[in-house]
Amino acid sequence: MKYMNSEVKEERTSNKKRIDLFLVPIVLIAAFLNLFKIWTDEYANAYYTAAVKSMLQSFHNFFYASFDPGGYVTIDKPPVVFWIQTISAKIFGFYGWSVILPQALAGIGSVLLLYVLVKRTFGVWAGRFAALAMALTPIVPAVSRTNNIDSMLVFTLLVATWMLFRAVRTAKFGWVLAAFAMIGVAFNMKMLQAYMVLPAFYVFYVVATKITWKKKIAFLTTATALMLAVSVSWAVVVDSTSADKRPYMGSSQTNSVLELAFGYNGINRLTGNTSVTGSGHKQPAQTEQQTASSETKQTSNSSADSSQSSNQRKSSSSQKMQAPGGGNQNGMFNTGNPGPFRLFQKGLSDQISWLLPFVIFSIVGLFAGVKFKGPYTTKQKESLFWLAWLLPVAVFFSIAGFFHQYYLIMLAPPIAAFAGAGAVALWSMYKQHNGWKSWLLPGGILTTAALQVYIMSPYVSSIGVAPIAGVGALGVILALVLAVRKQRKNSLTNYLGAAAMVVLLAMPAYWAMTPIIYGGNSMLPSAGPDSSSGMGGPPSTATNSKQSGFNGMQPPGSSSGNSSSNNQMQPPSGSSNGGQMPGGSSNNGQMQPPSGSSNNSQMPNSSSSKSSSSKRKSGGMNAEVNQKLLNYLTKNNTGEKYLFATTDSTSAAPYIIKTGKPVMAMGGFSGSDPILTVSKLKAMIKKGEVKYFYLSGMGKGGQSDVITWIKDNSKEIPSSKWQSTSSSAQQGPSGNGTLYEITLK
Repeated sequence: MKYMNSEVKEERTSNKKRIDLFLVPIVLIAAFLNLFKIWTDEYANAYYTAAVKSMLQSFHNFFYASFDPGGYVTIDKPPVVFWIQTISAKIFGFYGWSVILPQALAGIGSVLLLYVLVKRTFGVWAGRFAALAMALTPIVPAVSRTNNIDSMLVFTLLVATWMLFRAVRTAKFGWVLAAFAMIGVAFNMKMLQAYMVLPAFYVFYVVATKITWKKKIAFLTTATALMLAVSVSWAVVVDSTSADKRPYMGSSQTNSVLELAFGYNGINRLTGNTSVTGSGHKQPAQTEQQTASSETKQTSNSSADSSQSSNQRKSSSSQKMQAPGGGNQNGMFNTGNPGPFRLFQKGLSDQISWLLPFVIFSIVGLFAGVKFKGPYTTKQKESLFWLAWLLPVAVFFSIAGFFHQYYLIMLAPPIAAFAGAGAVALWSMYKQHNGWKSWLLPGGILTTAALQVYIMSPYVSSIGVAPIAGVGALGVILALVLAVRKQRKNSLTNYLGAAAMVVLLAMPAYWAMTPIIYGGNSMLPSAGPDSSSGMGGPPSTATNSKQSGFNGMQPPGSSSGNSSSNNQMQPPSGSSNGGQMPGGSSNNGQMQPPSGSSNNSQMPNSSSSKSSSSKRKSGGMNAEVNQKLLNYLTKNNTGEKYLFATTDSTSAAPYIIKTGKPVMAMGGFSGSDPILTVSKLKAMIKKGEVKYFYLSGMGKGGQSDVITWIKDNSKEIPSSKWQSTSSSAQQGPSGNGTLYEITLK
């Protein structure tokens, strides 16, 4: 800490070293948080893992990112990340950890990239603090420990940032093209989410480059054109391919990548209009709640962002989700109420906002005295870049109608960068007694400690009073002592400053470890004592949270002192009815079981799993199979292409992972995609492509006519022939949990 006011000298010294010894433990911390125990997640996000299993089987499936080996429907995202996961699985073998590994390495890589980006301009200590803040931002390891896309997306955008900074330093146009092309690659990871950084790229290049306006406009126009070309390259190829020669584009209503990119995975995220009926009519994501027995058509066009949650609740499925502290959250999946202080609300703040007050004070210090017309120093220019990344993304999450908690990883780089650069800048102002600016350091420490107490207070029952009181007391004491000792220059003051930073990072560090301590959720990644639930709520009074997921939430079919038949399904991540369960509706965070399902019903893949198993097989979709059902289908297959057909990916994914055989998710991810018609299904049956149908009552959406026809023209298979005795009876007015056979001449 005592060297931070001589950052230039530090940087020159560190540049002569091959390895920054202070960086080594930071990287080891990041490696531990991102890699430790990923081998226990056997199936990860089953929706995406099933796609990797399918992509390993043929180049056709690989190119289109087919969900199933039969090439019937794709997943709902572009393929780049899944290409990387498939290559990893090809090299290391098909395991849960091998599809998670690329994202875990990307999380570590992001820490290193942020160190490099911040260190060069703000000094080596700033780089170290920024890297450590990035590593300890709770949502970063929580996402990186899964096979969801966001960790790789952030890493790619940081690579683009490095290229942009290099373009400005070297004044070489080639690096500008490379930076924007890399954003185009990121678009092919998660579509429009990659474009959230564009304001920062444009603003920084305009302000930082010393070339004429004519050249700036020409260069940026050319780079943008290249970015757009790279962005839509895969989409154009897919959309221009005849529909009968490729899989259906999952979660789109028109079988189009571009519609998916700019509609559901784009603008609709902001507006919240992510619900689509089978006819394509959009409705608000948070519709009026339906009853569990409703036979109304679902309004669902689903996205699989982190896909479906396998965890089940012991309490009633109609019970409202509670925010930490007990307050009801109107936002789906505990994303709070839209407004200027949304990032400070319960459910989001503990994922990303631990250092936000300190960042705000840092921004004030870094931009103090800056004149609008310039000239700007390099530090001010790069601070402007991080601010232009932070503000638009923060505004989006403050007003967006539909997103998941783990999307907040997009805020981690600018927050970490400002935490590192600000720590050095505020310390320098404090040591130099720089007027009112010298009060920014103790003020930032005090307000940040206060926010952290607020964030932790709902979790007092699980983490205890001591850490909450400790952070609050130490934060106040250190801030006051620093304020009192402002005129003194000695080593004790340096140690106090260092101690303050340790205090502010202590609880984020603990929160970042919670997916390891309590278990993570591969579908809805989040951090906190409730991390295994993926729902971002506070712990309940349930016991043995380590073993039973989150306070009684169990993977379907699991046993931990309670019959799995008494558990109820959670809504899947990304369901288009505002985050609802396929076949149900939810409002204000309420849960509903599938339409027509009984509270005791289970999926066909709900064979009992041992709670003592060393592997987590939840996969968000209960990545277990009903072995008796599988044996029956395998024995009675007479050459059909598909092992069986079912309404949605929830039932299909575990069987694809287990067998590598084609299983048809007739309606795509949540069962609402308008893929299949009665006439098309008849033709498939006559051709001998499919004859068994498992209907669970889930995800009717736009395929109710198909389901009705199946029921009217099929033979019901007695459950005694295929249902495991360990599973509870299938029942319900919509025919939940029924196996049918159809043969047509």
